[in-house]
Amino acid sequence: MIKLRKAGERGHANHGWLDSWHSFSFAGYYDPAHVQFGALRVINDDRVAPGMGFGTHPHSDMEIISYVLEGELEHKDSMGNGSVIRPGSVQRMSAGTGVLHSEFNPSKQNAAHFLQIWVIPDRKGVKPSYEETHFGDDEKRGRLRLVASADGADGSVTIHQDLRLYSGLFDGEETATQPIAAGRRAYVHVARGNAEVNGIALETGDALMLSDETSVTVAAGKQAEVLVFDLA
Repeated sequence: MIKLRKAGERGHANHGWLDSWHSFSFAGYYDPAHVQFGALRVINDDRVAPGMGFGTHPHSDMEIISYVLEGELEHKDSMGNGSVIRPGSVQRMSAGTGVLHSEFNPSKQNAAHFLQIWVIPDRKGVKPSYEETHFGDDEKRGRLRLVASADGADGSVTIHQDLRLYSGLFDGEETATQPIAAGRRAYVHVARGNAEVNGIALETGDALMLSDETSVTVAAGKQAEVLVFDLA
């Protein structure tokens, strides 16, 4: 079974300094049909104005992945971590027993565009931790590259959940297929560009929810960046 959700059906909030589209219920946006998909709880498509950002705030018992599409995002947290991540970077913070952090666009000229992804952990009360790594375009070109997983396979960032996140870049005849094991399902999010997924034409911000399917195939891309979540 495949369910399509168009980009414009998502929740939307424009705060001036922050323009955000919510794939799942978040803050003032609530949709009982889209609270979560398995352990996938949040995909916020955020654009942050130059010199603006999220002040210091708390999190607990959540796996938080930041995936930068354009610009820069500066991170600081109560564990002592501080860095600026850019396109190609995947940052993971396990909030666990509790952590404070801030996210800020350090540029004075350019907006920052990133995906804020929350995954419900498989257990509560883990020790907070932080990790980031970079995946070059060549690693994602015409393929689905593993960027987050429960076991840190293939250099991916490690999360406390039975979930595998893949990222790929597709243009023209480039195509890739990711098997889905029996009893698992997949969520596909087009971060930008256009592509066909299992024969369905998708545009920026569109998503597919797949259950009882054996694979995900991405093809016919036009400057497409596609994320595939393989979930229990």
